[in-house]
Amino acid sequence: MKLVLGLPKGSLQQATFDLMGRAGFHVACDSRSYYPSVNDPELHLVLFRAQEMARYVQDGVLDAGLTGRDWVVESDARVTEAGELRYAKQRLTPVRWVLAVPEASPVERPEDLQGKLIATELVNVTRKYLARKGVQATVEFSWGATEAKANLVDAIVELTETGSSLRANKLRIVDTVMESVTVLIANPAAWQDPWKRAKVENLLLLLQGAIVAREKVCLKLNVSQANLEAVSALVPALRKPTISPLSEAGWYALETVLDESAARDLIPALKRAGAEGIIELPINKIIA
Repeated sequence: MKLVLGLPKGSLQQATFDLMGRAGFHVACDSRSYYPSVNDPELHLVLFRAQEMARYVQDGVLDAGLTGRDWVVESDARVTEAGELRYAKQRLTPVRWVLAVPEASPVERPEDLQGKLIATELVNVTRKYLARKGVQATVEFSWGATEAKANLVDAIVELTETGSSLRANKLRIVDTVMESVTVLIANPAAWQDPWKRAKVENLLLLLQGAIVAREKVCLKLNVSQANLEAVSALVPALRKPTISPLSEAGWYALETVLDESAARDLIPALKRAGAEGIIELPINKIIA
């Protein structure tokens, strides 16, 4: 039994490979190959553009795939969404498709684009967005490099994570057309197959656990009975820190999970409060 799984080729590819690795699936691929190897004999991986993924999952070429919800909506594909995976190229937050114009443009609202020309890769979603706004405009498909066309048309609808590329190209955001996250989708027939569904659900669980753990670390330390209360008061935890007695009387081991960004300030404070043998460890997965 094998699950044929599509992974996104392009801007999301490396982030996906990294996430798969943290989840325990070590993926490797030659730059010219579309068939990555993986250390799971039950998976057969194929690289597809995120824009095409939903259609191939719908048609049964793939049992499941990772793609953006935006492309599922854009293609109006009949697929089953197994769950969200909130990661992108740079951040663990949703990405946005935004309506943008040159900084000097007189356009201030979507309604100002009545009768105008808009370029985007997300044509169907943009047309539905304009219809909701009561705006009649021409939406043309852009084959990429949409930001470069902003001065040739009246507006663009482009994907952004941070907005830095738009600012670098002297573009101004007028409105958000939609937010999107990565989703794990499945072919409806594959979803009805007990083995394939279990495989997809297990994969989702491990990938979600890897995402939760991505910005967390495990902190271990030793502390004497005399300093236990002071040290414990400083330590955050998902619930409560684990405290265990050591073989030496009057000493305890304390273990907790916290945001990696908090550890740099916390460790010196713990040391001053009497903690010893402090160890910071990375975490691959957290399964709640």
